[in-house]
Amino acid sequence: MPLATAADDAVVARVDGVDIKQSDLDFAASEVGPRLGNYRPEDRKRVLLQFVIENELMAAAGKKENLDQTDNFDARVKYHQRRALRDAYFDASISGAVEEADAKKIYEDKIAKTKPEQEVHARHILVGTEDEAKKVKERLEKGEDFAAVAKETSKDTNAEGGDLGFFSRGQMLKPFEEAAFALDVGKISDPVQTQFGWHIIKVEEKRDQKLPSFDEVKEAIKTQLVAQKAQAVVTDLRNGAEIEIVDPDIKRSMDDAAMRGEAPPLPDEEFDEDH
Repeated sequence: MPLATAADDAVVARVDGVDIKQSDLDFAASEVGPRLGNYRPEDRKRVLLQFVIENELMAAAGKKENLDQTDNFDARVKYHQRRALRDAYFDASISGAVEEADAKKIYEDKIAKTKPEQEVHARHILVGTEDEAKKVKERLEKGEDFAAVAKETSKDTNAEGGDLGFFSRGQMLKPFEEAAFALDVGKISDPVQTQFGWHIIKVEEKRDQKLPSFDEVKEAIKTQLVAQKAQAVVTDLRNGAEIEIVDPDIKRSMDDAAMRGEAPPLPDEEFDEDH
């Protein structure tokens, strides 16, 4: 998310008379990071505003309790100054270096190599025995309505008229899936056994599964590119720095982690709230 310039830094809300501006949302987005990917694009601004409002409310409450006068407050401010510099560097040299065109190229390359999966729209009737299933098929072959017979005889009461809607491979039990995908549209299967009983299946329609649009996957691709860029940048920074771990316990833990092949966290990774 690009940072707001002074010219377009609009006020988006007020808390007890304190302005909350677009730049506050932008900085919050930089802090919250990949967690925004859990929300729909149209919901992200609302989530950010809620985050900033809660931040302002707790900051004001801390001010009232004179927490800015405590012994360790200056140290906390210094830490957050360094954090702000880190965020500025991250925005400029990592996330800011990832272009939408880079994400689009990856999308187009992957889409070009992706064969759409087939989906089947099927109905079924579930009964307890093979003989019951054969009798059901006989009724259907004589022209009885599938949905009506399903309503009368099927043990699957969740599928109205036996309708299962569209499904792709991997969503149904293997014997059921194999029978359904092998059937031509409009045809009715022989009895098929699964752990739930015996099925008679009718395929209503087949289609290719719709591939996601670029807009639907853009943020996920950009997040992956940012992570790759962060890994490269932070590796270069570590290689160019003289790092001494003074605490022996931490040093031992870090050496053990390195022996296990565990990579250090990337600069855009956030700790969980309970840490």
